[in-house]
Amino acid sequence: MKHTPFRYDYVGSFLRPERLKEARSAFFSGQISQDELKKVEDECITELIGKLKELGYPVITDGEFRRSWWHLDFFWGLNGIEKKATRDGLHFHGEVTKAESAVITGKISGENHPFVEHFHFVKQLEDENTVAKQTIPSPAQLLVQLRLPEFARENSAIYPDDEELKNDIVKAYHQVIADLYEEGCRNLQLDDCTWTLYADRSFWPRFGITEGKLRVIAEEEVELNNRVLACKPADMVINTHVCRGNFHSTYANSGPYDPIAPYLFARENVDAFYLEYDDARSGGFRPLGFVPEGKKVVLGLITTKKPDLEDKEDIKNKIRDASQYVPLENLCLSTQCGFASTEEGNVLTFEEQWNKLRLIKEIAEEVWK
Repeated sequence: MKHTPFRYDYVGSFLRPERLKEARSAFFSGQISQDELKKVEDECITELIGKLKELGYPVITDGEFRRSWWHLDFFWGLNGIEKKATRDGLHFHGEVTKAESAVITGKISGENHPFVEHFHFVKQLEDENTVAKQTIPSPAQLLVQLRLPEFARENSAIYPDDEELKNDIVKAYHQVIADLYEEGCRNLQLDDCTWTLYADRSFWPRFGITEGKLRVIAEEEVELNNRVLACKPADMVINTHVCRGNFHSTYANSGPYDPIAPYLFARENVDAFYLEYDDARSGGFRPLGFVPEGKKVVLGLITTKKPDLEDKEDIKNKIRDASQYVPLENLCLSTQCGFASTEEGNVLTFEEQWNKLRLIKEIAEEVWK
């Protein structure tokens, strides 16, 4: 009962209550103070955790209620990185996000990151039946973000040496993880969407990716993530979550895990993999054969993109199929991603969100008794 993942689990983000959205809008327009916003955030997070406990889930989070993005808010919280408007948003299938990114303004470090205080609030709401989990984007995700071409000139002015940039990313993550640990965090999740970009072969011609170039990119990202994971205390679990984009019920890319499995699954030193498997875009389970013995895989077979409830027997059959590659005792069940990777959220109602969690728990209890 101490560490994630659990047999029935979820990724991390939840639909924002309307009053939270209104309070955040009022704060950014100067109508309310930071303290007034925090009061609403605290109340909404407390209510969310109460609901998770009511549903019988052993893991609690803040639902990412203090963020606008699943990743950018963390980057903006690092010293030496600031928020900056971009010419265009990220393009999903039929949707475009807000036009925001991160730019380097000084040497990167991790002292006094606001997410540490965010975790402290959740930790206080643990009880004998629950443990707190913190989610942050992976180091590789930050490296990719800082290499986007729009701010290449500004970023290279601070870091003309790529190795120095990677060294400072590692040091910053070490600092944040150490501070989270000091606050009692023993369950950390690194969210990482870089891998599925490389898994989508339709992107390869556009970015000049070949098998050889993929090897270079993948080895660099595994090495960077593993350098951060090397600081993990013995009693801390660090897992990773990988999906193909999740914005307002749309997606960014498609493709099976086959091209990236020999790197990500075989060589990244995380304790468990939370993996998107909610539709045909994810491919089959064969790449799970690269997962080392003893590591856990959380099958994201329940979608957060649509309100329709999955068929129980169909999900059970898929779990059995996956157990050909990873033993059943090392498998768990969850959503494929969060319900609101950005504050806009997916196109579901709150009750439809809870129904998804109820279904996951019911299936898991039947499969694993």
